[in-house]
Amino acid sequence: MKLTDRMEKYAASTREEVKQFIRDLAPIPAPSNHEEKRVEWVKNWMEKQGAKGVYVDDALNVIWPVNDTGENDLVVFMAHTDVVFPDTETLPFREEGDTMWCPGIGDDTARLATLLYAYKYYFDNDLMPKNGTGVLIVANSCEEGLGNLKGSRKIIDTFGKRVKALITVDGNLSKIVTRAVGSHRYKVTVRTEGGHSYNAFGNRNAIAYLASMIGTLYDIKVPTKEDTKTTYNVGAIEGGTSVNTIAEEATMLYEYRSDDRECLAIMKNCFEKVIEAYRAMGIEVEVELLGERPCSGDVPEEEFKKLKAIMDKAAFDTLGIKKLIEESGSTDANYPLSKGIPSVCIGGSISKGAHRREESLNVPSLYDGVRFLMNVMSYYFEVC
Repeated sequence: MKLTDRMEKYAASTREEVKQFIRDLAPIPAPSNHEEKRVEWVKNWMEKQGAKGVYVDDALNVIWPVNDTGENDLVVFMAHTDVVFPDTETLPFREEGDTMWCPGIGDDTARLATLLYAYKYYFDNDLMPKNGTGVLIVANSCEEGLGNLKGSRKIIDTFGKRVKALITVDGNLSKIVTRAVGSHRYKVTVRTEGGHSYNAFGNRNAIAYLASMIGTLYDIKVPTKEDTKTTYNVGAIEGGTSVNTIAEEATMLYEYRSDDRECLAIMKNCFEKVIEAYRAMGIEVEVELLGERPCSGDVPEEEFKKLKAIMDKAAFDTLGIKKLIEESGSTDANYPLSKGIPSVCIGGSISKGAHRREESLNVPSLYDGVRFLMNVMSYYFEVC
């Protein structure tokens, strides 16, 4: 639907408030599993708006329930509070003209801001969800890296089959993620006898065997299947003691990803066979599963089509975009999609350099982000 004049005036009137929200929130550190400071700030902000019943669950999700009777169907709107960076001190923020810079400012600070200000219109005007449905406005935890989607999992595990749709805001305005990229992430540790580089020469070197294992993993041909993509990566290695020591321990971080369940299973089988082969050489290999994200499950086709159509219509009516660009991605939508719940990840602003410390935000895009999300919400809320 087209935004009403009242809605347009509201979006225009919030420009400075949204910017100040980001100035205040962006510098607050929030590594996955340690979002406490942001959680407190966001909860306080909600309550200052007049929200009642806001609470924080044991996964550090901040939940603002709207017309949740405990039995009715629910629609979830969410954006995550954690950033990919491990900083525990204040994050560096700067602003010049129409650009803001800060680690994590786009992913996902700005999108949380546009989501909350979009809903604030409905809250300020006492507009309730349609057809007796309940809505959860969620600032969720642990989307990034080894957070392993803890916040999203908690929401779905808590509210279960009552959730009929989930919309997470975590991307640029022209795109929509409709297919979940699953992944398995491991820490692999190789151990050998090691020893002095001269006196114990000939003893097995853990670094050499780990390097060989990495080479073997990189020789794997990824499964190919129409309209799918499968990848793998070694992201970090460490080990050894000194230049004159035969390393007795070396580790790596390894992952593989796919947007297809069968392909993901093939990669798991290949990985396990490589591990078995090195163990058969008498090498001690320890494998620790660090994270597991699921692919999409069997989502009801008609309901999913309706959800995607709402997003496209809202994008056209507010942004003039005929059709959002559909992508595969690893987002908070993964877990609900794996459970068969229609779920999408949409944009709420425009930013560049995600997962880089020089990530930048296009400030004028916040206005369109609020308008777009207000329009999306109009399909679920009364309108004036």
